[in-house]
Order: sequence, then structure tokens, then C-alpha cells
Amino acid sequence: MSTATIPEALIAELRGVKRVLLTSHANPDGDAIGSTVAAAALLRQLGAETTAWLRDPIPRLYRAIPGSEQIHSGEQPPEGFPANFDVAVILECPSLDRTGLEDALTGIPLINIDHHLGNENYGVVAWVDTTAPAVGEMVFRLARAMQLTITPDVANALYLTLVTDTGGFRFSNTTASAFDAAGDLVREGASPETISKWLYESQPESAVRLVGEMLRTLEVHADGRIATAWMTQAMAERVGAQPGDSEGLIDFPRSIAGVDAVAMFRQLGNGHSKVSLRSRGQVNVEEVARRFGGGGHQNAAGFSSQKSDQELVEQTIAALVDAIGRH
Repeated sequence: MSTATIPEALIAELRGVKRVLLTSHANPDGDAIGSTVAAAALLRQLGAETTAWLRDPIPRLYRAIPGSEQIHSGEQPPEGFPANFDVAVILECPSLDRTGLEDALTGIPLINIDHHLGNENYGVVAWVDTTAPAVGEMVFRLARAMQLTITPDVANALYLTLVTDTGGFRFSNTTASAFDAAGDLVREGASPETISKWLYESQPESAVRLVGEMLRTLEVHADGRIATAWMTQAMAERVGAQPGDSEGLIDFPRSIAGVDAVAMFRQLGNGHSKVSLRSRGQVNVEEVARRFGGGGHQNAAGFSSQKSDQELVEQTIAALVDAIGRH
């Protein structure tokens, strides 16, 4: 894999740090967690002390990743932050506020590693590659460029980032680079069977029952080209689901034949909602999310809102109709 796009300043910066904070976006997914754990392990090979801090807890789905149990979570900073840290590495966040920790992070130099469209290029060094299938693939390229050892645990964490961000190698970001990295990671010790078991065969009962709750809210619009569904706190309480158990539920309405775009509405409480968007082909939901103050990728994006339920649904569907009409 080519390392030509990796800034030399990034490599120089990482070789000189002694104590590093690593973080990623709120409500972390597989790419956020896998790339954070892997980057922390790789930086330790350089002699750096590493601490990972995510605002939200690790979903049960990803707790099998070795190293995830060491991640500090919550809004309270880890001990010694920021005074005892040289730099913070921000992974998979197009803007600092996506971490949910932006107030705490403003007092320390930042390194920005991301693959999202619309990245704000913040930080003392920014490496943004919008063609990368996952930030984990970028971390793998960085490790190769710095001649670091890919252990089996690191390989598994990085392989998981590829599987989750490409939808099991099904989405449009499943590039040749994704397969090249996957093959190399298997040669380094990643186990596709193990990752598949973690992701697809280790669901708690409550997460499976949550699928049924969500599917009762399923609706289709625009002659079957748009699907919507809801996830509420009441649903989670009925089945005993935990935060993070809804990971991947949006793929069920997305699997309907003829559906080009999906919106999953999730009530967060206090009048706040989160909207996750998915699409097929050239339908660009990143543009839709950006219209509402969010962002993401062409086929996977999202935003937060304080609009009423009815207004939120109507405006989101209208925006998705516009996006579909352009392709």
C-alpha cells in the first residue's frame, strides 16, 4: 500500500511524543474503537505512554476487542489530563465537537486523522484521506510507514474497523484498498472467524429483541424508495437493552428491495433526537446530514436535532426525496 499521502510532519510528530491521549467520536462504532485501540498499542512501541478516552461507554458488541477494557469513558478527564500529555490524537472526527469532549481538548495540541468528507482540517497536523475505507486502514498504513509491528491483537482491531465501516465489505467504500488491507491484516494474524463471531454471533438477547421493537415502527415512503424507523427509550427499557445495543439496526430497513435511503430516528431524551442515515449507490446522505448540521460519508451519515418528532421526520424525508431525485 502506498504511504505517499501520509504527511511527513505526522510521522515526525508521533516519533517525538512521550505521553499521548487518543480519542474518537461520541457514540463510538467499530472504526472508532478499533482504530483507537490499535493506535494506542502501536504508539506504545515508540515508547509513548498512551491513554484512550471516549465520552461514551463501549457498546457490548465491541467489548471483546483486546484493549477496549482500558479505554477511559465519561466526561471526566483521565488522571493528569491535560497537564501531563504532549498531544491528543483525534481519530475519525471531521470536527472537534464530534468527540463530545471539545471543551477539554482545546488546551492541548491536536493531531487529526480522519476519512470523512468535510473535515475541518483542525490540529497541528491533519491527515485526511476521504478515499480510505476506514480510519483503521489509515492507521495500518501509518504503522507500515513507521515500520511498527502488527501484533495479532492489533491486526484483529484493524480488521474489525474494515468490516464495520464497509458493512461487511458490502458498501460503496469497499475499495481495492479495503481488500488489500484485509488480506495483509489476515497475514499479520487477524482472524476473520473471530471478528465475525464478535460482530454477528455474540449479540445479547436484548439486542435481538430490540430489532423486533424497531421493526414495528418501520414505514416506507416515496413509492418505496425511502424507509424510516424509530428507536425510543421506552423500547430499550421494555427489552432491557443497553446503550450501543442498537448498533447495526439500520441495516434491516436498508435491506428492503427498492429502498435507496433510510433514516433511523433515535430519541435521546430532553427533546433531543439523533438521526442516522444510510443510502445506496450515488444517493448522497452526507449532503442531507450536512444540511441539518451533521456529516459523514456519502452512504452513511447522521445529525442531531431538537425539532419536534413530526417536523423532524417530515423535513428529513423531504431532504432524502431531494437527494434521490438528483440521481
